[in-house]
Amino acid sequence: MFCMSKHPDILVALGEGTGEIEEKKSRFIATLRPVSTEEEAAAFLAEMKKKYWDARHNCSAMVIGYGAELTRCSDDGEPSGTAGRPMLETLLGSGVRNVAVVVTRYFGGTLLGTGGLVRAYTAAVREGLAHTPIGTRTYGCTLTLATDYNDIGKILYLLGQRSLEPLSSDYGAEVVLTVPVPEAALASLEKEFTEATSGRIRIEEGPKEYYLIPGK
Repeated sequence: MFCMSKHPDILVALGEGTGEIEEKKSRFIATLRPVSTEEEAAAFLAEMKKKYWDARHNCSAMVIGYGAELTRCSDDGEPSGTAGRPMLETLLGSGVRNVAVVVTRYFGGTLLGTGGLVRAYTAAVREGLAHTPIGTRTYGCTLTLATDYNDIGKILYLLGQRSLEPLSSDYGAEVVLTVPVPEAALASLEKEFTEATSGRIRIEEGPKEYYLIPGK
């Protein structure tokens, strides 16, 4: 049996990214990092505050969980609603999950006003996102494919056409591959495997989960 439920693709940060803008001589440095827990996000914020100890503000926002189950933000001394909230809304709007951002501000001597601050912190997060490696996690099933040596070439060809790579390969009395397959491709790929091997292949469904798809 193959999983049939629908789950949207999820964007995630694959590594740290940094972007910087300047507004009326104030510097806004956005640093983004993948996080999976509130504790990781708190440690990241503490690290940035230590690194930029001489800055006027280190404002922050986080989105944790594929469904954005946990969100937090902080203005860190800026007027209420001018930093943390627009930063959080920018993260949410980007679709990236399990990520935290800290925007460090070095004051340039000129007040920006409420609207100016909102625009500056929003722009800083966007600049940081533009310099952060982003990947796509797709929901699917891990399939175990067991076939003989005469058919393995056909199976690898079909996987290659979809840019799917085995997580593991065991070449023993027969060839056993473990392959993550996107939910949307399961039915058609099962049919292709079966037809290509004249029904000789054995297919078993494994865990349903989100995983990174190569090339996305």
